[in-house]
Amino acid sequence: MNVRQILSNKPSGYISVPPEARITTVLSILADRRIGAVLVLDSGHLVGVLSERDIVRSLVEHAQETLDLTAAALMTPNPTTATPETSVEQAMELMTNGHFRHLPILDNGILTGLVSIGDMVKARIDQCQHEVDSLRTYVTGRA
Repeated sequence: MNVRQILSNKPSGYISVPPEARITTVLSILADRRIGAVLVLDSGHLVGVLSERDIVRSLVEHAQETLDLTAAALMTPNPTTATPETSVEQAMELMTNGHFRHLPILDNGILTGLVSIGDMVKARIDQCQHEVDSLRTYVTGRA
């Protein structure tokens, strides 16, 4: 299974903000959309990823000042990316080794989506369940 298959099962698109977006605006988007991260785009180009964790860490260190910052100040710049052909296993390895939960997907250099570790886990569970069902059918001889 690859990332393309995961993206095909998700609503198309992604949520993004410009680098100059205020953290208060980003927080509203995250809360309203019930998501954990946004992509930061400058003139349509991916420049970073900003997650709830990035904001929480800044709040711990800088408290109220965090709310006056911009997305560019807190984002992870130049994030690791994958392609639609990246396998689920490879994507999970990238996320685990890099200690991040959101992976932007570029198709021939064009941003096409974002997958989360939750998407990866769901895909693996679905794949395992399919294999179990297939084996059960094979063993019992039922088609």
